Amino acid sequence: MAEITDAQLAGILSGDPDELGVHLHLVERDIVINGHKTTVYCHCLTIDGNGKIKIKRLAEFMRHAAADYAIPRTRIEEAKQRDAKFRSTSAVAALHEKARAVFTDLANTGEGGEMLLFLLAERFLGIPHVLCKMDLKTDSRMHYHGADGVYASVSDDGKLKLFWGESKVYKDPTDAIRECLSSLAPFLIEEDHLDSSRERDLMLLSDKADLGDPELSAAFRRFFDASSPMSNRVEYCGVALVGFDAEIYPADDGQGVLDDLVTAAKKELGRWSASVGRRLTEEKLQHFDIHFLCLPLPSVDKFREAFLEAMGR
Repeated sequence: MAEITDAQLAGILSGDPDELGVHLHLVERDIVINGHKTTVYCHCLTIDGNGKIKIKRLAEFMRHAAADYAIPRTRIEEAKQRDAKFRSTSAVAALHEKARAVFTDLANTGEGGEMLLFLLAERFLGIPHVLCKMDLKTDSRMHYHGADGVYASVSDDGKLKLFWGESKVYKDPTDAIRECLSSLAPFLIEEDHLDSSRERDLMLLSDKADLGDPELSAAFRRFFDASSPMSNRVEYCGVALVGFDAEIYPADDGQGVLDDLVTAAKKELGRWSASVGRRLTEEKLQHFDIHFLCLPLPSVDKFREAFLEAMGR
């Protein structure tokens, strides 16, 4: 296989996109910031029939996708085939337990944000995850180095668009935006060389990128062979997620209406987008294609607690 198409990459996407809407509601999409190539999107938590937000249900939904995020696609396919052969679910169940075990139990973990980034990149933006780094962890209490995720698509002119992922979940939106774009910038703006921030991930992509099919994976890896002209056809892009506290939700003992919540979020979105624009300029990211996902939360701390509880950590 000499070329990779965007349709082939889209074919490896995991999960049901409609299921995302059970937990996250789209507030606004495709917001363009003048002078930048960045596109901003905003989601909020949904509200149930009793007017309550469901942050624990969101955490359970994330838990159910743990293997999709943390286990290489080839091993998942092998487990599915074994289960089909023996009319069982044990092989896939074992992978799910292995996936949960690699997540940290640290109270200030950022892995919940990384999981949300994965779910929104794959199920909302339609950009597949192409490097499973959680599987490389040797200690569940440690975070891996490099970007928070690596995603890819193919442009109309045949370039491989490689999306370096970063996520930050902070109480204050300005802090989250600043730290997220500050962390993302080196992966985009540094010149390619052995000591660049992205070099380790590029080496992993050339060796361990797993698209679930040996032929497709081999064709993909050629883009990261420094001796191949195909390495000049890679465009560095970004996909970023920020979660932060927002006073748009009902109190714990109150009831909310989704339309009111969306209206409140839209009123704040101009301020959040302006903060993104300022930081893009400071980081010199004006000319890079970046998808920027905003997720206001009722409480960052409660989100982390719910995620750790759901993962059994």
